[in-house]
Amino acid sequence: MKERSEYSGSRRELFAAAGRSAALAVLAVGAAGLFTKRRRLVRQGKCDAGGTCAGCEMLARCDLPRALSAKEALIGGDNGGE
Repeated sequence: MKERSEYSGSRRELFAAAGRSAALAVLAVGAAGLFTKRRRLVRQGKCDAGGTCAGCEMLARCDLPRALSAKEALIGGDNGGE
């Protein structure tokens, strides 16, 4: 005789749950890929914001040479006449 499993849902519910799990996995892999790409570019000394430091949200934490000079210009201002 055939035993019934504890899962009493329909096949449609099973496929919906599998689809949700697959979508979540794709999102997680995509986010991890973007994170590692950003870290790799920074490690190589390249900017992923197109070199526009003034509008970049990462400016405060960025240690690239262009960002350091932009921070110096923004914080220091124009003090050449003193």
